Amino acid sequence: MRLLAAALAAVLWAQVAFAAQPLSIAAAANLTQVIVRLNADFRAARPDVDLTVALGSSGGLVAQMKNGAPYDVFLSADMGFAEALAKAGHADAATLAPFAVGRLVLWTVKPGVDLTGVGAAVRSPSVQKLAVANTGTAPYGRAARQALEALGLWEAAQPKLVTAEDISQTAQFVETGNADAGFVALSAVLSPKLAGKGRWIEVPAALYKPLVQGAIITAHGARNPAAAAYLAFLRGDAAHRDLEAAGYGIPAAPGAK
Repeated sequence: MRLLAAALAAVLWAQVAFAAQPLSIAAAANLTQVIVRLNADFRAARPDVDLTVALGSSGGLVAQMKNGAPYDVFLSADMGFAEALAKAGHADAATLAPFAVGRLVLWTVKPGVDLTGVGAAVRSPSVQKLAVANTGTAPYGRAARQALEALGLWEAAQPKLVTAEDISQTAQFVETGNADAGFVALSAVLSPKLAGKGRWIEVPAALYKPLVQGAIITAHGARNPAAAAYLAFLRGDAAHRDLEAAGYGIPAAPGAK
């Protein structure tokens, strides 16, 4: 009996010792495609971690976390939303770090749209509906507005604008023909699902504030060592390869010239 009890105790100890560590990530919608690659590489290095991901607009995810959503890591489409979460006491400001730089494009699957420039496309008679992500809660939507304002086209574009909840829905509007063109993330048009569909031009980076994306550990994840491990992974070569392949830039390392 003693041997049996010892054996059962050993089995129970092993189950506890090797139980997967849960890690919940809230990720901006522009990361929809690349997060699959990132998490596959993270799992390869850390098979002991059980990852789950929630995707949405950065502003919407912040609202969820302020209302108690139990995410451990927040991957924001810009630094501002992550900073706001920390200022509200729902994340650790000391852990905030840039991990990617997003790029904005104007994309269409409709023939006849003039893509010789952003202005030409917006003015094109072929574009009656122009999709843009919510400019209040989605950083890519805000960047699109900044670009249109820089070109003096924001007011002229108003009658054409179709507002999506986030950048993923913006791409859906264009893909399904519910919009004739739209401002989407480069990562979307390079994704396996959309690569080769339609035509796109990159919006000059000088027209909008850099889309520097930030990663931060939330208050909920402060005691989860897997959260810190994930942020460290984002600074590594494997994550950088995944991000660059998906159309993102890599922020300069702190102190780099």
